[in-house]
Amino acid sequence: MDTSGAQEYDRLQELKTFDETKAGVKGLVDSGLQKIPQIFVRPAEELAKDLNYKRAQIEVPVIDLGDLEKTHRHKQIVEEVRIASETWGFFQVVNHGISLNVLNEILDAIQKFNEQDVEEKKKYYTRDNTGRVRFNSNFDLFTSRTASWRDTLAISFSDPDQINSDDLPDLCRKSVIEYSKPVSNLGNILFGLLSEALGLEPEHLRNMDCSEGHRFSCHYYPACPEPELTLGTVKHSDLGFLTILLQNQIDGLQIFFQNQWVDVQPIRGALVINIGDLLQLVSNGKFRSNKHRVVANHLGPRISIACFFSGPINMDKVFYSPIKELITEENPPVYKEVLLSDYMTKFFTVGLDENFLVNYCKG
Repeated sequence: MDTSGAQEYDRLQELKTFDETKAGVKGLVDSGLQKIPQIFVRPAEELAKDLNYKRAQIEVPVIDLGDLEKTHRHKQIVEEVRIASETWGFFQVVNHGISLNVLNEILDAIQKFNEQDVEEKKKYYTRDNTGRVRFNSNFDLFTSRTASWRDTLAISFSDPDQINSDDLPDLCRKSVIEYSKPVSNLGNILFGLLSEALGLEPEHLRNMDCSEGHRFSCHYYPACPEPELTLGTVKHSDLGFLTILLQNQIDGLQIFFQNQWVDVQPIRGALVINIGDLLQLVSNGKFRSNKHRVVANHLGPRISIACFFSGPINMDKVFYSPIKELITEENPPVYKEVLLSDYMTKFFTVGLDENFLVNYCKG
């Protein structure tokens, strides 16, 4: 007898039951469970495959942005950014101009939001990806192969004039606004450095509206009773141009580099920068959008705030393709032109997919 349909129905029912609590993974932990629900357990073949990977003892590049305005140091920083973007697709930055106090306050506020009375959090719980402020557990809960051990508060800043909106939760309104402007400024600085690293004028990527608007994904990863069976975030690459990640001192972020998982050790006050799929596309593959994941942990909560720069996602008829100045006979286009709105819609339909760029954008 074929029971696959019944099993699939059971899984769907379990997903619905979990989602309808609107309490997220934090709600499961608060209930005192000692074993994680089946919807979070990774397939046996995936767990077995993980045993074959080495754990690397190398570290992600750290780039000091201090003295950026000095000509000699500026050239050095551009070269460091180029090398990191072409090889790792990741680097950490220090002396980036955002105060430790601002960073600590938003980390603290996101923790308080998640640890407040669940009835208050439920006011923001939604599966509508078009909302400016939305709280849920796993935006791709019903499309992913396995649910991930995290809850997320997502906030969009596509319209800078709405930044003081009362839509923001009381507990984190002030800190989110105070972090939003300097992290946006840092994004503009990084796009300038990345443009120069491609051999282009500093304004090139900004003139393409790569830094237009940004959105936060504020992740809360509770302590997990069986971390070896699940993940905080599955293996994927980021779909936008650039991500700036702030994390607390509980590790978990790993990069897949040279067929091994590399731990990104938290550095107090540092920010993690990574190249996204769209920047790999417009650079015609010169910059690397690397795969990464977050492992679950007996310790918690891990807090991280990812700031995504994905271009003017609310505008019609915005197209991106490999930059023509980077195309030659020896270096023809690797990727096809994409309509940004279609690209984003496709992403939210399929969810986190480690091969999204290849599947959707390969020429």
